[in-house]
Amino acid sequence: MFNPVLWTVDPGQMLIGLAVGVVILVILVTMTKIPTFISILIAAMLVAMIGGVPGGEIPGIIAAGFGGTLGTIGIIIGFGVVMGQIFEVSGAAEKMARIFIKLFGKGRESLALTLTGFIVSIPIFCDSAFVILFPISKAISQKTRKNLVVLSGALAMGLVITHTMVPPTPGPLAVASEFGANLGIMILMGLLVAIPMTVAGLFYIKWVGKNIIVIPDEDGVPRRLDVAGETVVDFDINDGKDKDLPSGWLAFGPIFIPIILIVIKQIVEAITPLTGFFGQALAFIGHPIPAVAVGVLIAIYGLGRRVNKDELVEHMHAGIKQASLILLVTGAGGALGQVIKTTGVGDTIANQIVQWGIPVILLPFLIATIIRFIQGSGTVALVTAASISAPIVLAAGGSPVFGALAAMVGGVFFGYFNDSYFHVVNRSIGIQDSKSQLKFWSGATTAAWAAGFIAVLILNLFLGNVM
Repeated sequence: MFNPVLWTVDPGQMLIGLAVGVVILVILVTMTKIPTFISILIAAMLVAMIGGVPGGEIPGIIAAGFGGTLGTIGIIIGFGVVMGQIFEVSGAAEKMARIFIKLFGKGRESLALTLTGFIVSIPIFCDSAFVILFPISKAISQKTRKNLVVLSGALAMGLVITHTMVPPTPGPLAVASEFGANLGIMILMGLLVAIPMTVAGLFYIKWVGKNIIVIPDEDGVPRRLDVAGETVVDFDINDGKDKDLPSGWLAFGPIFIPIILIVIKQIVEAITPLTGFFGQALAFIGHPIPAVAVGVLIAIYGLGRRVNKDELVEHMHAGIKQASLILLVTGAGGALGQVIKTTGVGDTIANQIVQWGIPVILLPFLIATIIRFIQGSGTVALVTAASISAPIVLAAGGSPVFGALAAMVGGVFFGYFNDSYFHVVNRSIGIQDSKSQLKFWSGATTAAWAAGFIAVLILNLFLGNVM
């Protein structure tokens, strides 16, 4: 077991170690085939060794950070991906889309699709959710002659924002854990910041949709047009299929019930101590692990009963496999963060930032933005930025909530060729040339990124001292 009391490190040497480790990390992630979680662990070991940490202490520090992080959020991530797989196979995601489109009515399809994406991407990864829901936006475009770029772009924007900003999606959940931020508050603040980000992205998509116009032909193949098509017929969103989908209550329940339980617990706890039988019951059921477990049980026995048992088990196993890489990356990020925290290099940098008078939340934002641009994965950018910056932000007295939000916002920046979602969205819609692809999706994510950073700065100015 490591014991930092028995040794000391030179701050200057430790800063050199951190600089070398971060550079090597970026090189490994972007220029080699070494998996991300291994790259982060290598960087953590380099930071410790170059920084002067005794060799015998390094494995203990790495293990403590890795295990401590996964012990906090590993179970929730596992629950979340299993629930997401059930959403995919049961038709719950499509049911949400149809409910929102009927609710908002004719002429507001893009808003309905945005809200669908905004909600659905909390349990489902945005790539998978877009593939599932894209046929709905294409059918609306084909029937009404409305621009597929706007309809599907609205859906894609709603999906990517909550995927990056709102726990218990795995990336944001890992960031909240690194900063030690209250999960209930993170959900509320993540949703609050996500709103202007989504609005900015949607306005940009509608603007660019005036020049990039795609309408599916009678065979459903997206075709690029020179001028916008006119609405020629109404579109019945039911089209005979709604009866084959789960009820709205079952579709929304697995997502909203855990969030409601967590938030209620946080509100009551802020008003009065959770004592007595009912207080302790609320403290239990409002904890993220039992709350998300309730959502999983609703998904399995509510949505899952519509699916063949063997098929359901197969999909849940696929979700667990999908979670494994996220868990490894998250744990590795915790190991790197533990090195920075234990050695005191975070305190050194924090003190310097305070002396310079630089807003400390700029650090996670800039790191996430740079990593996102270099290697493409928003989740990797979030986790890496949080593991590097969380000890520094906290040591400088920064808000854990707004430090986490800043890292999340940075992970949205300029999605382009190294981002798988960039290709999924553009190719599905039928945007072929690179210039139009960049103008459409790279521009939209950058607009959302800018709006999110402004929102975080404003909220931190007024609420940073109380969160």
